[in-house]
Amino acid sequence: MDPTMMLIALVAAHALADYPLQGDFLSKAKNRTAPIPGVPWQQALGAHVVIHGAAVAFITGIWWLFFAEALIHWLTDDAKCRGKLTFNQDQAIHLACKFAWLVIALQHKGAGQ
Repeated sequence: MDPTMMLIALVAAHALADYPLQGDFLSKAKNRTAPIPGVPWQQALGAHVVIHGAAVAFITGIWWLFFAEALIHWLTDDAKCRGKLTFNQDQAIHLACKFAWLVIALQHKGAGQ
């Protein structure tokens, strides 16, 4: 995939996964500081980060980026929910990761792996 198109795909997948695919339910349920009764926040946050991790792995073709994206997304969103990061800081970290995944994918492709 062309690098520019990969970056567009990563950013677009992020926007889809963080907005319409997350929805109101996951947005509220993933928050440990104000959980929805009967819904484990870890399960909701886990579902959210799996969507993100899968998108990154599918776009880059690198299986282990699933885990890198999911872990960083988990830590970032949890910090935002706990008031440690602002919304804009959260989004900046997510987008910085997409640039990092692009660089990794290009190096991976260049190494012939």
